[in-house]
Amino acid sequence: MATTALREKFQDLYFGDSPEARRFRYGLVGFDIATIAVFLLSPFGGHQPWMIALDLAIGILLSVEFAARLWVQRRPLRHLFTLSSAADLIVILSLLLPVFLENLAFLRIARALRLLRSYHLLRDLRHDSEWFRRNEDIIQRTVNLGVFIFIVTSVVFVTQHHINPNIATYIDALYFTITTLTTTGFGDITLTGPGGRLLAVIIMVVGVGLFLRLLQAIFRPNKVRFECPSCALLVHDLDAVHCKHCGIVLQIPNEGI
Repeated sequence: MATTALREKFQDLYFGDSPEARRFRYGLVGFDIATIAVFLLSPFGGHQPWMIALDLAIGILLSVEFAARLWVQRRPLRHLFTLSSAADLIVILSLLLPVFLENLAFLRIARALRLLRSYHLLRDLRHDSEWFRRNEDIIQRTVNLGVFIFIVTSVVFVTQHHINPNIATYIDALYFTITTLTTTGFGDITLTGPGGRLLAVIIMVVGVGLFLRLLQAIFRPNKVRFECPSCALLVHDLDAVHCKHCGIVLQIPNEGI
C-alpha cells in the first residue's frame, strides 16, 4: 500500500495539475539548466578531483530521476525506447563512466529540449506566464537552435579532441562550429583527417540549410499566433486576411511592415 501511495504521489508530481506538481516540474527544468551551466564551465576546471565528484553526483541524481520517471509511466517499456530516454541514458553513462564516455556528457543539453517540449511543461508555462504565451514560438525555436549548435559542437569535440591539437576544449569546438555554420570560415581552426574533412563538409551543408532556416524562424517567422474567433485555429500566415479553416475575416494586429 505504501508503495502504491508513493507511486501515485510521483505520478501527480509528473503529470498532475496542482501547484505543487507545477513547482516540481519547474524544479526539474531548473536542475537541467544548472547541469548545462556546470558543464559549460567544467572545461575551465580541468580534471580536478572535485569535478569528477561533481559529475558523479549529477550522474546519480539523473539516474534517480530517470528511474522515478520510468516508474510512474503507464507504459514504462514504451517510454524506455524513446529518443529522449536514449539521450538521458547516454548522459548518465557519460557521467558515471567518464573514462569511456566523458565527451558525450555534452549531450545532457538535449535533456532540456526534452523537458521544454513536454506537453505538461508547456501547459504549465502557458498557464502561469503571459510572457511565455506571447513568445512561445520564438522561445522554442531559440532552444532548438541552441541545442542544435551544442550537439554539433559535441560531435566535433568527440571526433577531434584526441587527434587535433586545435580542438583542446569544448570552447574551441564551439568556436569552429559557429564559424562554420555561419559560413564565416576564419580558417584558424580546421578539422584533421578524412573523417574531419567529411564532418566539416556536412556542417557546411547543414549551415546553409537547417541553421539558416532556424535563424529565419526566430527573426523572420512566416507564421503568427492569433486565435480565430470562430473556429479557434491558432496559427496563420503573417499576411492572412481570412482563416484557412473557416474563412472568417481575421483582424490580426500587425505593424504594417
